[in-house]
Amino acid sequence: MRRGRPGQLPRGTAERTLVSVDSTTQRQPEERTASRLWHVTLSVSGPEAPLPEVRRGLEQLAHDHPFLLTSRYATDHAEIRYWEEARDLHDAAAIALRLWGEHRSTAGLPPWETVGLEVIDRATYHQRVAEGYGPAPAAPVGVHPF
Repeated sequence: MRRGRPGQLPRGTAERTLVSVDSTTQRQPEERTASRLWHVTLSVSGPEAPLPEVRRGLEQLAHDHPFLLTSRYATDHAEIRYWEEARDLHDAAAIALRLWGEHRSTAGLPPWETVGLEVIDRATYHQRVAEGYGPAPAAPVGVHPF
């Protein structure tokens, strides 16, 4: 094989140049949508159940779901309010619609069905409260009868 001068490639050999990759041309990872906080009000209802059992189940749910703000209950219905962290309204609503069913057996909740759902973003929640027509801030926090 015949060689040329130093630094010169032999004839017929393709020259390959190593080039550093500019950071602006690198493939960027997909942007992830930041999670947001959503205020959820879930209403459930069904056949009458003893008040102590309803209260005990809601207290267990509050223990299992740490973002639970407040629950109000009666023998045949309950309202649960809490903050959910999710990418968008669709995700927050989907999580909320599964909440009661997924925790029913582990928390000992009555066999009630979801009859109402409101999911609003944090800004809307605070705007409603400031204007006096939204839900009152969840105070006192905890599980209380209607």
